[in-house]
Amino acid sequence: MGIINRYSYLSRIIKAYLTPSVSQLSFWHGRPEINHINNMEKPIPYYMKFKYKANYKGKYDSSGIPLLNYHGNIGLQYNPIAIAQYGLGNYNIFLENHDIIRKNNFIVVAEWLCDNLIENDNQVPVWFHEFDFEYKEILKSPWYSGLAQGMGISLLLRAFELTKETKYIDKAKMAYISFEKTIDEGGVIYIDKNGFNWIEEYIVSEPTHILNGFIWALFGVYDMWKFNHSKHAKNLFMCCVNTLEKNLERYDVGYWSRYELTEFNFKMLASPFYHDLHIVQLQIFYNMTNKFFFKDSADRWSKYKLSKLNRYRAFIEKSLFKICYY
Repeated sequence: MGIINRYSYLSRIIKAYLTPSVSQLSFWHGRPEINHINNMEKPIPYYMKFKYKANYKGKYDSSGIPLLNYHGNIGLQYNPIAIAQYGLGNYNIFLENHDIIRKNNFIVVAEWLCDNLIENDNQVPVWFHEFDFEYKEILKSPWYSGLAQGMGISLLLRAFELTKETKYIDKAKMAYISFEKTIDEGGVIYIDKNGFNWIEEYIVSEPTHILNGFIWALFGVYDMWKFNHSKHAKNLFMCCVNTLEKNLERYDVGYWSRYELTEFNFKMLASPFYHDLHIVQLQIFYNMTNKFFFKDSADRWSKYKLSKLNRYRAFIEKSLFKICYY
């Protein structure tokens, strides 16, 4: 990340930490909310509400698909993750009030996901981001994401449950192939030297294990298990639960959570939004697994944010990381 971009980031993060009520919030940064579901054995609503995403105030294409504005040379772009989350938010609202407009918004997204599932160089069907994106390294267009794969699967399975149109479950099964393949094979799974299975949000040369992306992608694996009774999905989900149980403490710095597991002099800590998101995701994960470890972790991380000193320390270290690295 160039020095100008680093300091531009720093100005944005100051607003996010110190003046959250007046900061310009993007599509991503509304308040994370759990969608309480009574029967986790056959999930129908999505696990998070996404109402603020369903009410996105930005640009849309002529079909009603949301476009994100990355400004500069990138401009307006389709982002498969954002599109799926927008669709899932509309789906949740439809289940609450049976608003046909919300149902139509959801189906428009399901159709877009069907039409835009494309094989990569390894003949694995993925949803591409068709723009360059600067992260740890430049993700060159077109690039794909384990998070996008999980979100898309979660939406398509619900589209099938709602409509019984087989094309939706067929496309979900095609998208799931990415979870059956390692990154070297064109998929999204990374198996580390200790045998732990990870789902990578960004496919980069040295995997970074972004926590929120890993967990969100796992929700899609869980859905494939519960909706489609997939043995592979059940086994992968259990393997990844083990990965989190054995590695979650690495994301805990004693006063805040880490965004990812890169190892530098400074740690990539979570922003306030992502720290809150981690807490919500772990609470949902406890509901899925009945493992108190995840509830205890969520409770501990909730206490961290009550301290002004903790929030200030997290802001300083994350800012130093972004200035020094990316």
